[in-house]
Amino acid sequence: MKTQGLSLPNSEKERREDPADWPVVFDRSPFTDEELRHIYRQLILPRLIEEKMLILLRQGRISKWFSGIGQEAISVGCALGMEDDEYLLPMHRNLGMFTARGIPLKKLFLQFQGRREGFTKGRDRSFHFGTHEYRIVGMISHLGPQMAVADGIALASKLRGEGKATLVITGDGATSEGDVHEAFNVASVWDLPVLFVIENNGYGLSTPNREQFRCEFLTDRAPGYAMESVILDGNNILEVIHAIRTIARSVRKRPRPVMIECITFRMRGHEEASGTKYVPQELFERWEKKDPIRTYENFLLNAGIITSDFAEATKKELKDYINREIEEGLQVPPLTPDTEEELRDVYAPFIFKETPPKGLSRTGIRFLDAIREGLDEAMQRHSNLILMGQDIAEYGGVFKVTEGFVEKYGKERVRNTPLCESAILGCALGLSIKGMKAMVEMQFADFVTCGFNQIVNNLAKIHYRWGQNADVVIRMPTGAGVNAGPFHSQSNEAWFFHVPGLKIVYPAFPDDAKGLLLAAFEDPNPVMFFEHKALYRSITGSVPAGYYTVPIGQAKWVRRGSQATIITYGAGVHWALEIVEKNEFRRVGILDLRTLLPFDKEAILKAVRQTNRILILHEDTLIGGIGAELAAFIQEEAFSYLDAPIMRCAALDTPVPFAHELEWNFLPKNRLEERLRELLSF
Repeated sequence: MKTQGLSLPNSEKERREDPADWPVVFDRSPFTDEELRHIYRQLILPRLIEEKMLILLRQGRISKWFSGIGQEAISVGCALGMEDDEYLLPMHRNLGMFTARGIPLKKLFLQFQGRREGFTKGRDRSFHFGTHEYRIVGMISHLGPQMAVADGIALASKLRGEGKATLVITGDGATSEGDVHEAFNVASVWDLPVLFVIENNGYGLSTPNREQFRCEFLTDRAPGYAMESVILDGNNILEVIHAIRTIARSVRKRPRPVMIECITFRMRGHEEASGTKYVPQELFERWEKKDPIRTYENFLLNAGIITSDFAEATKKELKDYINREIEEGLQVPPLTPDTEEELRDVYAPFIFKETPPKGLSRTGIRFLDAIREGLDEAMQRHSNLILMGQDIAEYGGVFKVTEGFVEKYGKERVRNTPLCESAILGCALGLSIKGMKAMVEMQFADFVTCGFNQIVNNLAKIHYRWGQNADVVIRMPTGAGVNAGPFHSQSNEAWFFHVPGLKIVYPAFPDDAKGLLLAAFEDPNPVMFFEHKALYRSITGSVPAGYYTVPIGQAKWVRRGSQATIITYGAGVHWALEIVEKNEFRRVGILDLRTLLPFDKEAILKAVRQTNRILILHEDTLIGGIGAELAAFIQEEAFSYLDAPIMRCAALDTPVPFAHELEWNFLPKNRLEERLRELLSF
């Protein structure tokens, strides 16, 4: 055990030695005989399960298996080293974490088999699930994102003063991902009580570590994050347990992250179909001598802590348990799909109860000020709400939306973040897992690309996968018309429109902006809240004082018409108003969608039935825009009511240009009148 900055006993091994040659020396001094026997039972259980799974795989009774044989001491050691009420975030080879936490094997097997009775109702595979009952949050296949989720869980524990630590595991290959480095950085900057455990088995699938990174050990990176680190023999179960317990006790008292590298070797391939030909046979022969189960069992036998009869009896008992649980699981029939349930479970249940305005309406309230009021009211209403974003604290954000919030609510709840969009979004999900609410401000909507994976694969899918809500609002200052060029002006709402599990809100008026924002904070689902930058200070309106909500998913008639309807949102509403104020268009109606996902189908159909002509306007580019989906919906559901083709008016299919003249040529406003005349004359 080599340490940096921690008071842990060092063994005799030197970092310059090949880890395969490190002697496995068990220090039993911190453990009672009874505990050593319990550890033995916990250590051999996942190995026996795996051996059974490999038999079933060869028999064709299961379809796939990701083996962790040879690495069990890390999984079991981490689980036994943490307190039972502390969260573990494992990967898909950490079977020992799940068994050490006491999850019934039958339910685990049903999860592996994709049965309804598993943790994800057949919607996800193997260990890609979470369970609050056992304080486990599984990974998604992208590996790195779970590190930031651990940050969020730890942040919630720290803010609540719980004195708890969080442990997350990743692999040596995954440490090459940006998400991992972002999570390290955020945890270090915020002093979060996270144990970052790296399983270093020498390979990322078939790629050896020398082709993954240049440092000798992964913990060599720790000083760059001002982080303490430890290198452990990952095949020594007692060393892992003792180190985890010692580090966890320390960070509970003085919150901070610690990087823990467990050196080990996996005796099977990436998954069984991969084989192991890419690994030199000599490595298997050397590491087999350090098998974590054989070495520990021999230690217990030699020390007289167990007998061979005890070992055999324990194995037989566990094998009987495994066979019984698996055979019962194999009798469970495949699930029968329920389409209504599948669609319903995409979103966390939420019964919206509209809160009408009670305060007096004030005129002349800017769009930006309405957003600020909404945030302020939400912070007062929800004491568990945390605001996060770049420069949002003392500086008040680049648009000054949160100006003065630090003085009012403190830096614990109004948090400046590093430039780590992905980690902060993952952190927001971690806060939600712990029952808190989070708002993440993208400095500009364009920058959301740096956190795209967290939104579309983690936040959006988590309720459908295992019933966990993502109580996160992502504020997105968006849009062009301010001469900001291609990377500060994009309308990217359509990117998220295709993702089940998200809600997308895009108000056009100050009163709607405030009411919809407050509704978004009540909703337990992830909400993308788009705010057009050009409207912040250019649009004013009448806004009620105090707390009120506007229903998400409900469009609003800005003006009624009989001749045609312009369906639009955001800045498009104001462009449409400017055009229809001309006498010749006075009978043209305007429907403001306000919410893009889910969009108000009934309001759209009503517009078609009433006016028989539809023009869909949006600032986003034409191809693949939201207008295409709305047009398809109208064509399928209300074709017989149409007296003319559905028409669209959108931006040019180019990036957003910088020069004023080019930008306004790009935007659809100057083409709107022509398209409207074309529609009316058909």
